[in-house]
Amino acid sequence: MHTERSGAVAFKSFQSSPRTSHALHALVCCILILLCAGRASAAKHPVTLDPKADPSTCLQCHEDKTKGKSVHSAIAMGCNSCHEIRTVRDVTHIKLITATPSALCLTCHADKNAADIKGKVHPPAVRDCLKCHDPHTAENKNQLLKAESGDAKDNLCLTCHKIGVDVPEKGSRHAALDMGCDTCHTTHKTGEIGKVEFDFHLTKAPPALCIDCHDPKGADLQKAHQNQPFDKANCVSCHDPHQSAGPKLMAKFTHPPFADKQCDVCHAPAKDGKVVLTQADAKSLCVTCHSDKAELIEKAKVPHPGAAGDCTDCHSPHASNQPGLPKTNAVDICLGCHSDQAELSKKHVLHQPAFVQGCATCHEPHGGDNDHLLRAKGNPLCLECHGPDSVPQKLEAEHVVTIFNGKVKLPEDYFSKNGVVILGLRYGLGHPVENHPVGDIMDPANISKVKTHLACLSCHQPHASAHSDLLVKDQQNNMAFCDSCHKNRINMRDATTGN
Repeated sequence: MHTERSGAVAFKSFQSSPRTSHALHALVCCILILLCAGRASAAKHPVTLDPKADPSTCLQCHEDKTKGKSVHSAIAMGCNSCHEIRTVRDVTHIKLITATPSALCLTCHADKNAADIKGKVHPPAVRDCLKCHDPHTAENKNQLLKAESGDAKDNLCLTCHKIGVDVPEKGSRHAALDMGCDTCHTTHKTGEIGKVEFDFHLTKAPPALCIDCHDPKGADLQKAHQNQPFDKANCVSCHDPHQSAGPKLMAKFTHPPFADKQCDVCHAPAKDGKVVLTQADAKSLCVTCHSDKAELIEKAKVPHPGAAGDCTDCHSPHASNQPGLPKTNAVDICLGCHSDQAELSKKHVLHQPAFVQGCATCHEPHGGDNDHLLRAKGNPLCLECHGPDSVPQKLEAEHVVTIFNGKVKLPEDYFSKNGVVILGLRYGLGHPVENHPVGDIMDPANISKVKTHLACLSCHQPHASAHSDLLVKDQQNNMAFCDSCHKNRINMRDATTGN
């Protein structure tokens, strides 16, 4: 009795202290979290089992796990190859022998380990095998939860990929979609980055994939291509393989002569099965219409050596899914030469314009007036998207928005889709905290003299970083980073001088 009362008094005293009250609250929360975690990782079994029970015991109730069109080969190895029985005080829990389902799968399917694969891995395969597969049995091959064909309700792929389900009224849809996604795709296929066969998990690369169904010697296809040789062309350079807002699965952006079926503007009749141009070479042909680009390339203060060559080194002459008609895509077309920037793509955090939208978002691809072919000097380059006065102009007919006075075209949902941060600057102040300057700080004693040089690139890297916010020298966003400029935390206005 005395002990019980002493304990109660002690507990009441423990509660009465604000510090200990917070500690008690934290302790209770931790216990609840651990209890919840335990319930999530191990299911309570309705009857008590011996931890050493034979797998045949499981089949007395779970025989359904051994039947179906596609049964997991591990079933034959016994339930305890994946599960373990834990019984404490007559309460049985069944849990996996690993911490996560994906870790369990990799004990047998080590070739699917995303950490060891050099190439693009299908996102669910990185850590969520059960998003696509049933671990025991299913009515579909490879124990898929649903088939890879059918409408949105029945097709497993359409659970995530909304392709071909909402085609515009005047658009087109590839009939191969009805044959099933696995007609063209092998979900787990990976290999060299940059090769379309692996980047898109295709059974084979186009045009070989396409001519499995489409005979390039067929009369209809020959007529559609005005008898120009196309059997060795990359079909997806002009056609979207799934759906299009236009007819014939045409890519989103098309070169006007091609779109208007005026092939004779650029092509003479084919000779010996080879393409014949109306001019001596591709560049001579392009400048008949694009003389402004030729003049820009020739007179640029900062020339781009790559632009001095053949225009079709970078541009598709027919169509592309991106503005400007890049031959591959707006990033890889540059990284083929700029290997130093390609190395940066291995970093954890990538700047979206640099590695997704395209290098030409910030750089002049043909030549310009600024160092590094930048479209603007200093902060105005960054503030074109991130500044408070950023007002992209919308071109309704093209479904794009433009920046840099119409020179750069972006998808119409670019700013909303990518969560572009608009800085609340006023009079050059306000980032990353209120009243923090983003430009040079002038000397109060001589306002024509710069006291501290400051610009966006003083704190940020423009392409990639190891940590969030793209901070310079791959630093983390913490006070240690601020200390590199602010030597006195008591007075943050006391900053180091120089860059």
